[in-house]
Amino acid sequence: MSTPRHCPAVLIAAPASGQGKTTVTAALARLHRNRGLRVRVFKCGPDFLDPMILERASGAPVYQLDLWMVGAAQSRRLLWEAAETADLILVEGVMGLFDGTPSSADLAIELGVPVLGVIDGTAMAQTFGALALGLARYRPELPFAGVLANRVGSERHGQLLRDSLTEGLRWFGGLPREQAIGLPSRHLGLVQASELEDLDRRLDAAAQALAATCDDALPAPVCFYPPENEVVAPLLAGVRVAVARDQAFAFLYNGNLDALRAMGAELRFFSPISDTALPPCDSLYLPGGYPELHHQRLAANTGMLESIRAHHKAGKPLLAECGGMLYLLEGLTDVDGERAALLGLMPGEATLQKRLAALALQEVQLDEGILRGHTYHHSLTTTPWEAIARGRSPNGGRGAEAVYRCGRLTASYVHFYFPSNLAAAAALLQPGGPAHD
Repeated sequence: MSTPRHCPAVLIAAPASGQGKTTVTAALARLHRNRGLRVRVFKCGPDFLDPMILERASGAPVYQLDLWMVGAAQSRRLLWEAAETADLILVEGVMGLFDGTPSSADLAIELGVPVLGVIDGTAMAQTFGALALGLARYRPELPFAGVLANRVGSERHGQLLRDSLTEGLRWFGGLPREQAIGLPSRHLGLVQASELEDLDRRLDAAAQALAATCDDALPAPVCFYPPENEVVAPLLAGVRVAVARDQAFAFLYNGNLDALRAMGAELRFFSPISDTALPPCDSLYLPGGYPELHHQRLAANTGMLESIRAHHKAGKPLLAECGGMLYLLEGLTDVDGERAALLGLMPGEATLQKRLAALALQEVQLDEGILRGHTYHHSLTTTPWEAIARGRSPNGGRGAEAVYRCGRLTASYVHFYFPSNLAAAAALLQPGGPAHD
């Protein structure tokens, strides 16, 4: 019989977005990894870019935890599994600590993981202590580990921030305000880890800077209880699924890939940018990413375009999400007005905007079943196709995203989280299924 597992753990949260949660989480992960510890990092809520940085920092895969998209039971399972081998578990929160429904605070309370508050100390002294106390006491049931200051101006500044803490709140250190350890961003968030040639140097610098202000003591151990036994049916046994993965298509949940493998699928990764044809496959998965940054190279790779068109013409399953859907269109125009002609499997055009077009959790009722996920994009798409379904946001967020279908092709701005309904996800990629108009 499975037994509880104990592992030091904290959920890194902040009063608001932009306080530096990812930088601090990455610095903590690299600091303790460099000290020889096995560190596992999780990300609260839907996100693809932060986990890429956190995977590099920790040296281990990063998974999502979320009470709505992932579910409390699966979130507990992921933490319990990680606690078997980890010496430290870090969870990066989302938005402000109490923002949204469910919030990072809701997750911390549900899972029993204490919060490590990250507060931007810029232009602040004793008020730091007031903010820290507010985070710790606003919801009495919230487990709270302590606070860490980000963007500290000097050693003296750090001392002022530390001395402002009251009621026994623990000081976890301060990260200096140095541009060298910052992480650059673009329109969808942080720049992808694979594009930052000096990322390891940045992470080591951040870890070293943090080490100078904090001790070696780990957070208190958290008890993670064993989940109920889970049986996964081999719904994709022997199915070869080609998965696009390169700089243009990298928005892939580790949970999705694990789910496909658990159902028996054989994953075959390929690059729509550089490979000239699909690998031998039964089904095709085009995830999201940054096709708008590489649309001219994608358009120039005529061999891959013809290979994907032939796949669709043969009636084989094709699932395209967000950036993958843009790749299906007749044309994609970037923010500078440069257009590229792409696959043309879906009539219509997409144009990148300088402002956010949609951001919301999504639940979609398909013929195959209900799938949960999220949407986050800066492009606008026009197509004559009628939607077969539309997403619903559980918290009133912007976007009721359309899902389109032609034969075995299914496309949407929604990034689906496959473990939310394994049977539905499998049905989208199972060969020989029914065709739809």
